Amino acid sequence: MLRLDRRGWIAGMGALLAAGKAPAVAATGLVKPARLRPGDMVGLIEPAGFTDDAFDLDPVMETIVAMGLKPRAAPHLAGRYGYLAGTDRDRAADLHAMFADPQVKAVFAVRGGWGCARILPLLDFALIRKNPKLLIGFSDITALHLAFAAKAGFTTIHGPNAASSWGSFSWDAFRALAFDGATPTLSTPPGHEDRLVQRAGRIRTFRPGLARGRLLGGNLTVLAALMGTPYLPDFSGAILFVEDIGEQPYRIDRMLTQLALGGVLGKLAGVAFGQCTDCGPAGASYGGFTLSQVLQQHLEPLGIPAFQGGQFGHVANQYSLPLGVPAEIDAAAGTIRLLEPAVG
Repeated sequence: MLRLDRRGWIAGMGALLAAGKAPAVAATGLVKPARLRPGDMVGLIEPAGFTDDAFDLDPVMETIVAMGLKPRAAPHLAGRYGYLAGTDRDRAADLHAMFADPQVKAVFAVRGGWGCARILPLLDFALIRKNPKLLIGFSDITALHLAFAAKAGFTTIHGPNAASSWGSFSWDAFRALAFDGATPTLSTPPGHEDRLVQRAGRIRTFRPGLARGRLLGGNLTVLAALMGTPYLPDFSGAILFVEDIGEQPYRIDRMLTQLALGGVLGKLAGVAFGQCTDCGPAGASYGGFTLSQVLQQHLEPLGIPAFQGGQFGHVANQYSLPLGVPAEIDAAAGTIRLLEPAVG
């Protein structure tokens, strides 16, 4: 259940109500969807996996209401087709319906799983481009984020899914981006200001230094699966952020090798590797590499600022990251500083 900081919410209410709602266009050509405001209608879609029990959607609705928003369920939200939340055409139609509806101001993915890549050929990107609004989610939603970055040209937010655990840390981070239009510096671990504590406890720096570029990335497995397709954006000069779950180090090695052979890693300005939940070697793999060793082998030779340990991924507390927005990373401190708002 979402836990709101009521005092901070009320203090910022006046500024939110005074804010404009029209999309803005940055000097880079990136379109900024309108920021969210209390009382806005938001759409709920399941573009990948299904929800086991329709009653499990009730807490999701309550979470959206606790945000001060009004939920609107897509027509096939409680659908199922095998391990998917409806047929590919149904799931694509739900996304189209939410982006075409002028009353819907943003679109939340309820959950991830697998299936977003299957609907990419069915998406009407002309319709989506005409109706820029925030798309929020992570994990398999990475396929939509990257396709939107390649073909729609507006900001989306890699952040908790609607059914995720929305603790105060995750909520505050999302609210700052989507409601306030803030440009925060995101640090790891949450609440720790001492850089020595950060480096000793959570951050591993492969190459120190500052790097600037537009944020692109998401789930590493999904990103690697889009290699060679028209749904991957140009990573030239970008800050790549990636995370994953349940992948052994050799599989991370294989996917990073794929990105290297495909020319992605060589184009980057910097790398922020987030949380890799349950990514240790299976069994007593004493002769294998650790995850950090694999990352060091791939990232250190690039000669660009790179670190491991960012607070995003399949974890309870995560900050939201806007795709396409210029940012600066400090690889020694493990921070990501947004240089522009994510919204108009």
